[in-house]
Amino acid sequence: MMDNDFITRELDIDTEHARNIFGSFDKYVKDIEKRLHVTIVNRDGKLKIMGGEDAAKDAEDVLKQLAALSGNGSQVTQQQVNYILDEMEEREPVSLVEIDKDLICHTVNGKPVKPKTAGQKKYVDAIRDHMIVFGLGPAGTGKTYLAMAMAITAFKNNEVNRIILTRPAIEAGEKLGFLPGDLQSKVDPYLRPLYDALYQIMGAESFQRNMEKGLIEVAPLAYMRGRTLDNAYIILDEAQNTTPAQMKMFLTRIGYGSKVVITGDRTQKDLTEQAVSGLDVAIRVLGKLEEIAFCNLTSKDVVRHPLVQKIVKAYEDFESSGRNGTKKKGRS
Repeated sequence: MMDNDFITRELDIDTEHARNIFGSFDKYVKDIEKRLHVTIVNRDGKLKIMGGEDAAKDAEDVLKQLAALSGNGSQVTQQQVNYILDEMEEREPVSLVEIDKDLICHTVNGKPVKPKTAGQKKYVDAIRDHMIVFGLGPAGTGKTYLAMAMAITAFKNNEVNRIILTRPAIEAGEKLGFLPGDLQSKVDPYLRPLYDALYQIMGAESFQRNMEKGLIEVAPLAYMRGRTLDNAYIILDEAQNTTPAQMKMFLTRIGYGSKVVITGDRTQKDLTEQAVSGLDVAIRVLGKLEEIAFCNLTSKDVVRHPLVQKIVKAYEDFESSGRNGTKKKGRS
């Protein structure tokens, strides 16, 4: 859309919120100016936005959203600025203010855990509304972390009696060889990402205390065989590395009062080239069951460093173009 008329728009914003919106060394406002081709000046509590009519209006909408986020007590982040600008450029406006109101819990350091994109919000809502949810998407989209936060919140609210976290014990494209120690020590390297998230949200002491009581269990998928899991919050991570038999075994363990979240990235399989992924089979087999939700997160939902989002998008474009000559997409 062409902007023919150069205009100036004014916006009243408190000095306190202006500092939050502008970012360190005015980084956020400079990004808005560059992306939308406008000039923004802060004078006496008024923001002046100068540029083409459409661009100035878009910039005003972005600044209003950031001001509303700041007014809610949130610290504006680079990810939020980038996300709003991306959605603005694609003409898919989204209200980050409404998304930001959805507080799941606080980490042990008091940091709020919330969905940060529209895709993450749909994912969290699906977990609330369904017994079984598949969270599918690339690295950095918060699949496991948000599921973990929801599980810990349900556990603290006595909605479930225990948390069970599991993933297949399979190397990420490299052989670790024989590992020393007892059986738990041998499987711990595969489960370390789950421990890291638990420590951050729950705290090491609380986690250890509940683990000793058997209320929190972190175990490889093979440990699930032969069990019935009642009144539990169960998370299966890295599900793309399950076999069809393992996935069927896991899904048939679920008992009364339980909630299940299955996460996976279908582009990062560490199975042998001949092996079929249990996640791929489950999507085909269970796709029409209304009681099961499938949430597809994309590169737009990546909430790590902005460069990670660009890397994920570059790989998506490369693989979808058919230029990747390998049959198996390995972990990068």
